[in-house]
Amino acid sequence: MAEQEASGLQVLLQTLQSSLDRESILAILQLLGDLLSVGTDRRIRYMISKGGSEALLRTLVDTARTASPDYVILLPLFRLLAKVGLRDKKFGQKALELEALDVTLILARKNLCHSQNLLHCLWALRVFASSVTTGAMLGINGAMELLLKVITPYTQKHTQVIRTAAEVLAALLKSKSNSRRAVNRSYVPRLLRLHQDWHSHDTAHSFVPIRRALLLCLKHIAKLRSGREAFLAAQGMEILFSIIQNCLDDQSLEPVISIVLQILRQCYPKSPLPLLTTSSTYSFPVPGIVTSEAPRVLTEEDYEDDSEEEEDKDSDSEDVKEEDDDLETDVNKLSSKPGLDRPEEELMQYKAMCLELSCSFEELESKPGDDLNSDETEYANHHHIPTAASPKGLFLNKDQISGGQEKEVLVQNSLLSRVKMGRSSIHLTSKRGPGMNSYRNVHSNDPGIDSSGSDVSDIQASFLEDAGDMDAISCPRISASFSNSTKTRETAEFIDQLLQTHLKPMVFHDPYLYMAKARRTRSVADFTMMAFPDFWGHCPPLSAQPMLQRKCGVQRIKILEDVRRLIQPSDIINKVVFSLDEPWPLQDTASDCLQFFSAFESGNLRKAIQVREFEYDLLVNADVNSTQHQQWFYFKVSGMRAAVPYRFNIINCEKPNSQFNYGMQLTLYSVKEALLGRPTWVRTGYDICYYKNHYRQRTAGAGAASGKCYYTLTFAVIFPHAEDACYLAYHYPYTYSALMTHLDILGKSVNRKQVYFRQEVLCQTLGGNSCPLVTITAMPESDRADHLEQFRQRPYQVITARVHPGESNASWVMKGTLEFLVSSDPVARLLRENFIFKIIPMLNPDGVINGNHRCSLRGEDLNRQWLSPSAHLQPTIYHAKGLLHYLGSIGRRPTVFCDFHGHSQKKNVFLYGCSIKETLWQAEATVGTSNLSEDVSYRTLPKILDKLAPAFTMSSCSFLVEKSRASTARVVVWREMGVSRSYTMESSYCGCNQGPYQGLQFGTGELEEMGAMFCLGLLVLELKSGSCSHQLLTRAAALLNAEEESLDFYLQRILWRETNSSHDDDGDSDDSKYSCQ
Repeated sequence: MAEQEASGLQVLLQTLQSSLDRESILAILQLLGDLLSVGTDRRIRYMISKGGSEALLRTLVDTARTASPDYVILLPLFRLLAKVGLRDKKFGQKALELEALDVTLILARKNLCHSQNLLHCLWALRVFASSVTTGAMLGINGAMELLLKVITPYTQKHTQVIRTAAEVLAALLKSKSNSRRAVNRSYVPRLLRLHQDWHSHDTAHSFVPIRRALLLCLKHIAKLRSGREAFLAAQGMEILFSIIQNCLDDQSLEPVISIVLQILRQCYPKSPLPLLTTSSTYSFPVPGIVTSEAPRVLTEEDYEDDSEEEEDKDSDSEDVKEEDDDLETDVNKLSSKPGLDRPEEELMQYKAMCLELSCSFEELESKPGDDLNSDETEYANHHHIPTAASPKGLFLNKDQISGGQEKEVLVQNSLLSRVKMGRSSIHLTSKRGPGMNSYRNVHSNDPGIDSSGSDVSDIQASFLEDAGDMDAISCPRISASFSNSTKTRETAEFIDQLLQTHLKPMVFHDPYLYMAKARRTRSVADFTMMAFPDFWGHCPPLSAQPMLQRKCGVQRIKILEDVRRLIQPSDIINKVVFSLDEPWPLQDTASDCLQFFSAFESGNLRKAIQVREFEYDLLVNADVNSTQHQQWFYFKVSGMRAAVPYRFNIINCEKPNSQFNYGMQLTLYSVKEALLGRPTWVRTGYDICYYKNHYRQRTAGAGAASGKCYYTLTFAVIFPHAEDACYLAYHYPYTYSALMTHLDILGKSVNRKQVYFRQEVLCQTLGGNSCPLVTITAMPESDRADHLEQFRQRPYQVITARVHPGESNASWVMKGTLEFLVSSDPVARLLRENFIFKIIPMLNPDGVINGNHRCSLRGEDLNRQWLSPSAHLQPTIYHAKGLLHYLGSIGRRPTVFCDFHGHSQKKNVFLYGCSIKETLWQAEATVGTSNLSEDVSYRTLPKILDKLAPAFTMSSCSFLVEKSRASTARVVVWREMGVSRSYTMESSYCGCNQGPYQGLQFGTGELEEMGAMFCLGLLVLELKSGSCSHQLLTRAAALLNAEEESLDFYLQRILWRETNSSHDDDGDSDDSKYSCQ
């Protein structure tokens, strides 16, 4: 039957080409038209496969070349050509070879005064022009000149013909040769005038498609540098900017608005960043770093020639797709275990870091205060060192600590009462308008503010006035050589008075100890100041803040503001008010401009330029010894007015998208609020937008890739007080000195008769800072041999964090993990009694200290160095990997390895793991997976966390192994050490779009809670394993039964199943369904 249909169609096509009978040709055309007018495209494609395109084109050429062309035949023929040509990818080439292009152009020229015939010719030309090659040939043959005769100024006659002609012209201009021809023949000003005329007369918006087609012509021309120059010379920016002003709110004009904005962005002159060089202000001499070349004058040739400008739209889609072509499909690479990357005898150095395996517990017990050297003790007021043995807000004095009164950290509520399904209701802060003070919402019930919002605290006015004084508030870091100077003594006296007057005790924070730790911290720039929030401390807000509702069209408004700045510069101040690159003081304290400062630990602001009275362009510093990774910012601003919206534009961001477009806000800390008893980082900012700007980095040299693009983060802030000192940051800062302070306080807070807490140095960093290693477990019950044996046979769990300095959320999650593990929570006690935790809380101290976003002092991503790290160049990675190798060499491979990270483009908390089968399946690899054996227990922990943790979601987890991640901690530990449960845990900078926290931004409290929930997940993971001891099951069952009222059914079901099942099974039984098909 199919053969009969094929032969029938072929007979029709052959007859069409050979017949000279007019009626026969019309009948065949009618029949073909009827066949193709119903059904799917399949019929058209079938006809094409049987030579239908060629038959129609030959018929066209033969008919058109007669002495008197028969339009009764030509018109239905053109309609068929237009329909078939859209589905034939080679249609243009076929038309070119059969000379149909010339024939159609001739017919169009002959019918300029016959609109119906001309319209049909234009339909065919539109299809021909869809091929760039064919379009170029049409341009050579004068098609554009013909079309511009058809496209007239505004008229209500023959509008369908004009629209089609404009669309054909837009298609022709996709060819670069045609665009060059259009520029050379001065078509740009002509097209601008035509569009202006149609726009001004089309008040009813009846001819939007014509206006859009004319704009598409300009857009295609503007892809060329010469086209952009012609557009600017013709005042195109001013014309389109004026046109769009009154159109933004008109939905019917959306097709026009979108194209206008794309043209404006394309034609905005590309320029270098207002910096002498894109290299970091800070440099550090390390091996393998070549000094960057001197800056040179940049020209237009240094910037990329945008081939396709991104669509301008306020996209609601924030999904980040995994690239399948990056998946590792080599089974040998996935399954092979590489050899040791160092001599085996070198591993013995790590025996000293595992003293719990060899020494008696009496020898391991250290005395409180041993870690403090003499210069720390001088400034460490032990009355301010908190122990969690006392209720929140109270401290033990030095005598109590040294007298052995330390106790385990108390928790207000058991962690089990806060699992996902049993969690009490979440309190949202009220939705506020852009001008409302976020502090008033977060602390609305705090003492010190009456119902009207006025301050009633008895605060000395002099200290509040000093809030804007950088020297007084930033607290100079005192060097040993000047420790006895008059200025130092005065500063110390001021700090003492300030703390005694205003400081409210904070759990796990001590300003005196922080100051002592900060003095020992080594920075590339030799910072001599401390940021007030890090010194004073942070208390999490009582309630979570909702995500910011994005204002519709905010990106378009910002783009137009940039254009206005270009074409209407009369109100632009353009004054540099702060710069790390300038040796002289730029800030005039007597002026009305804001004062900026960032030369403190983790600080990052390179330059501030006052654009208008209340608007500033800001540039952040690249990572040390790098020209890249500008994303993290943390700086101080002072000298502000009250109730004034200030706008900040960070103009050299690098990532192509950000959660700032999807509800995320930056963080703010007010010194005056802290002195009023509210020392809190809060989310702030409105009219927030993140978009590509006109700045470009020059190419590296001849033949190099195009210069990279930069992005602008713009936001408005109304500060809570006048003449305040406020700190703005990308996310909640967590400095290296804060970590070292926290670890010291934790070590002093534990009951050392019950908790084994050991802090030691993994290694020294390139910058000369110590990388801490923490060991946490329970002390043995006694010195009996069986108790010591149980102590030493506990399996290991290894957790790391902060390899990327800008991911400060990872440190807050780690803080929650550390505090929970040493707490008196029953779950923490069970964990300590059954595991040994090895924790490296900050893998990249130098990067954190110096305000980097991604890299070490060598300007390299340390999480891409795990394959073959160097002890001299990547010491923290080298020794972290060495410690893991050592544990494996003595048969103590970790049960779980997890590296804590932050994620800038996704919401929630989720895990990345490793699976051979899932990777091959996702990549649709041809190799069979049926013979591959794989432990599917890698899915168990994320499934558990999905049930327990309010912020965690299984749906965002991925277990794919990408080629680009081959040298990350997760993949190397999985492949080389054989840890099947090797993970990266990613926490969003933003917040959650599911679960109890849906619609809320993360605060530090939620991040710390996630750290504790991760620990609970490890306990449940052990309960589900076949190797779980009966004693642990019994104790866990008793604990969970005690929490029955608040505990989710999921945990009850686990305990019921595990305590009533035999230990002869394999465990992890409910994960079998996750083996890949």
